[in-house]
Amino acid sequence: MATSTRPGAKTYTYTPGLPQRALIFVFKGINKWIPWHKLPTYISVLNLSAFRYELRQKNLHDVYPTPEAQGTPGCPQMKDDQYLHTRNSDGLVNDLSAPKMGCAGMRFGRNVPREFTAKPSDEEIMTPNPRLISQELLKRDTFKPATILNLLAAAWIQYQVHDWAQHWNDRSEKYDVPLPDGDEWIAPNGKMEVEKTQTDAPLDETDKVAPAYKNQNTHWWDGSQIYGSSEARTTELRGKAKNGKLEVDQEGLVTFLPRDANGIPQTGFSNNWWLGLEMLHTLFVLEHNTICDELMKDYPDWTSERVFDTARLVNCALMVKIHTVEWTPAILAHPALKISMEANWWGILGERLYKLLGRVSKTSEAISGIPGSGVEQHAAPYSLTEEFVSVYRMHPLIPDTIAFFDAKSGSHKTTYPIHDVAFENARKPLTQENMGFEDILYSFGINYPGAVTLNNTPDFLRDLHTPDSQHIDLGTIDILRDRERGVPRYNAFRRLFHMPAMPSFLALTGNDTALASKLEKLYEGDIEKIDLLVGCLCEPLPKGFGFSDTAFRVFILMASRRLKSDRFIAGDWNEATYSKVGMRWVQGNGMKDVLGRHFPILKGTLEKSGNPFAPWTKMEKSREYKGMETNA
Repeated sequence: MATSTRPGAKTYTYTPGLPQRALIFVFKGINKWIPWHKLPTYISVLNLSAFRYELRQKNLHDVYPTPEAQGTPGCPQMKDDQYLHTRNSDGLVNDLSAPKMGCAGMRFGRNVPREFTAKPSDEEIMTPNPRLISQELLKRDTFKPATILNLLAAAWIQYQVHDWAQHWNDRSEKYDVPLPDGDEWIAPNGKMEVEKTQTDAPLDETDKVAPAYKNQNTHWWDGSQIYGSSEARTTELRGKAKNGKLEVDQEGLVTFLPRDANGIPQTGFSNNWWLGLEMLHTLFVLEHNTICDELMKDYPDWTSERVFDTARLVNCALMVKIHTVEWTPAILAHPALKISMEANWWGILGERLYKLLGRVSKTSEAISGIPGSGVEQHAAPYSLTEEFVSVYRMHPLIPDTIAFFDAKSGSHKTTYPIHDVAFENARKPLTQENMGFEDILYSFGINYPGAVTLNNTPDFLRDLHTPDSQHIDLGTIDILRDRERGVPRYNAFRRLFHMPAMPSFLALTGNDTALASKLEKLYEGDIEKIDLLVGCLCEPLPKGFGFSDTAFRVFILMASRRLKSDRFIAGDWNEATYSKVGMRWVQGNGMKDVLGRHFPILKGTLEKSGNPFAPWTKMEKSREYKGMETNA
């Protein structure tokens, strides 16, 4: 039984029932001989359920010593009905019994016990040298495409991560990363300096050994990347727009996000900006405003506030649904995953029966899906976790170049290096090449991202100059951050997630002797030193998977937790909160509908294509261009 045992702490427990425990026991035996992904499809689905039950019990850990940290029921906000049927931008009052749970500024939780997350010494953090790991194991040698996905899928996950997680850096404290012999890193002081992550003030002795870190964003799946993580920011983004809408700029026939005097896009989260984010932020701001129009048609007497609040709920839920039943089965293209993710939303009876009969079971998430099944926090108060952040390090998805095509004819128009569509240049193809968003979307639909594997992180991200004058190597930083924040290294991580440790470098690499020898040299013959990211990039993937089975174990737990913990998904999933129009909008729409609604020229291509995050069907003239496989 997983509980919070520190003195005075509120007790959160989760013990699987007898059928669930039996399932765990049976599959532990089976998986000693056959991995879950090689079982018959529906047996694999049951196997994944068994994993989830065990993970809910053993892999959710609170990082606060007292229950007061989660807030006190009965605070002034809870007395106002407005807060009972609308999301707060700062994430407050989602859980009525713990009103601060998941709000902006709350700590990241843990998926492993805190005794395994002690912060290493600076020497341990630098061993092996993270820059050397970046140079030898992460640096792209040749572009390796992920041919099961399109570039829209890569943009989508960054767009979503910006809703979920952002640490604060401590600008006064920096790591001085030693440069390997012959390193050509160029910096004014000849050093590679990386700001340390800002720790939260210690609340008990545990915090002094295993520091905790706060999230700048809300932990909820609430669209904060376009709405902001504070009420003040949301008010700014609404500007002078009426009828509940978000403010946009009209330039000719094109709708853009507003810019400030420095050209920074005005949206909820604008760090690491590039064309992919420009496109998706704009798309879902337009979707919000269209939902407002639809609500005003049916509810003309509603105030602007009510229209905005309801449209935000609907837009957020639609993004959650798209990620659950469309993006995830694209990057994890295994038949058991498609069944499992659709069951997360609709239940095992499926979409057709759900729409015909509604919820057959009032409380069973398995039978009728998680939305509306009732909120549960299981073994810890809700938060995103440091381990969740770690497994979403997917920088190899970014290509070196993007080929652009005409959405009407399919003809190739131009090709840009990735650095020419980033930061202040994000709109360059739109403003200087006479392209529209429909051309950008079609191009992203047929371009490949990079595969999430070794030696596939682009030089652009490993030699990155940001608008705030930082010069960074994201490969080095990815390694550094996991170590700094006490994320267990690869084999320890696997044990803590109930997976067998890799017995040797050769086993880790799937019998690739050259790679095993290289790893052994870099990690001084000690496989226990392998970094989580490196191990995940090395291990052979299950068929159809875009990332490792080890990383997937965090996903099994947290993908459903983000739904099951949220009052506005698992709890108040009804017309009283969303409206009849809103519920119909969420349940009747997907990514293809959103794209086709705002850019009708794409409908023909989308109708011929499958999953919108898998490569779209190319028009004839697009097939004539041969550069995308090599990203030339």
